[in-house]
Amino acid sequence: MDNYRRMEGVAKGFANHRRIRILFLLEKEPGLSVEEVAEALDGRFETIAAHLRRLTIAGLVMKRSEGRSVRHRISDRARSVLRFLEALK
Repeated sequence: MDNYRRMEGVAKGFANHRRIRILFLLEKEPGLSVEEVAEALDGRFETIAAHLRRLTIAGLVMKRSEGRSVRHRISDRARSVLRFLEALK
């Protein structure tokens, strides 16, 4: 995969207002479960899970199993994306 396609995949990964909100939330509160993210953003579990899946595929969120729960945190790539998004405000 060339660099342009990789960049496209990352851009598509965060190209949604809910996914952007999830990234900013996980930056402030790393280690949240799907349930905790859904509660914090007043979203449906299924919707938040789908968004987290897209963010993970794009390499923006990393998952870690903790017992029966899965915890999420942002990647270094996501930190760069968030700085880019901050500059757009």
